[in-house]
Amino acid sequence: MNRKLILKAYGKINLGLDVVRRLENGYHQVRMIMQSVELADTVTMRRLSEDRIVLKTDKPGLPCDERNLAYKAASLMKEQFSLPSGVEIMLEKRIPVAAGMAGGSADCAAVLKGMNELFGLGASFEELQKIGVKLGADVPYCLMGGCALSEGIGEVLTALPKPPACTLLLAKPNINVSTKYVYESLRLDELKRHPDIDGIVQSIETGDLERLCGKLENVLESVTGKEYPVIGKIEESMKEEGALQALMSGSGPTVFGIFREREDAERAMERVRKENPDAEVFFSGFHA
Repeated sequence: MNRKLILKAYGKINLGLDVVRRLENGYHQVRMIMQSVELADTVTMRRLSEDRIVLKTDKPGLPCDERNLAYKAASLMKEQFSLPSGVEIMLEKRIPVAAGMAGGSADCAAVLKGMNELFGLGASFEELQKIGVKLGADVPYCLMGGCALSEGIGEVLTALPKPPACTLLLAKPNINVSTKYVYESLRLDELKRHPDIDGIVQSIETGDLERLCGKLENVLESVTGKEYPVIGKIEESMKEEGALQALMSGSGPTVFGIFREREDAERAMERVRKENPDAEVFFSGFHA
């Protein structure tokens, strides 16, 4: 009963993000290229004999009840499989919160996998994905990880090869962005262009890092970047220090820069930290 399970919940960036249209149910139809990064939370789980969910975290201010996706995941699995006993979950947060890196969805996906293993449920990957999409549009992808073309509301996934190796620099300025606000504020009819998602896929498949970087684009930056000019400033600083490209991930505000040379990324990190002393800045890489 006291068996402990330790899982990694990897963050993601969007190498491309296009919004096709708004659906009647309020969701948006998207075409995105999702890529896992090495930056990850650690999720530790233990079965409890009593019927309750205990969620703890090392991140002050993070809710530890049904407002947290990890808690919701455990609750839904208990309900779905009529589990009589409970679980204790500890989240060690490394992925910035409300950053456009799917930290909450990654934790949620890890808990779904963990519940399946801890309780010996035998649910298939497809079954977990069907449960996951009820909790959030990014959860099916986070269950899968790696590099993927994500369509529909985010639940239609096509695996892609791992992009060419590089050094990633991640910078989350000290602002919080509402995903709901960004999507609701997006004016699709006013967009002059859409990202070349098919071109990004081809660049990944051929392993052409420079061509890939030339095609990176995120339509949501038209909203978040306008609201928070610091995002564009961080991108420019990274590019001036040698980034092949720099882009906002998801609905923001995290910016990632892709560097061929580690030395350039180190110089960019120093500059971004100096210009944005309150930002969270990390080195990372693509995770398979």
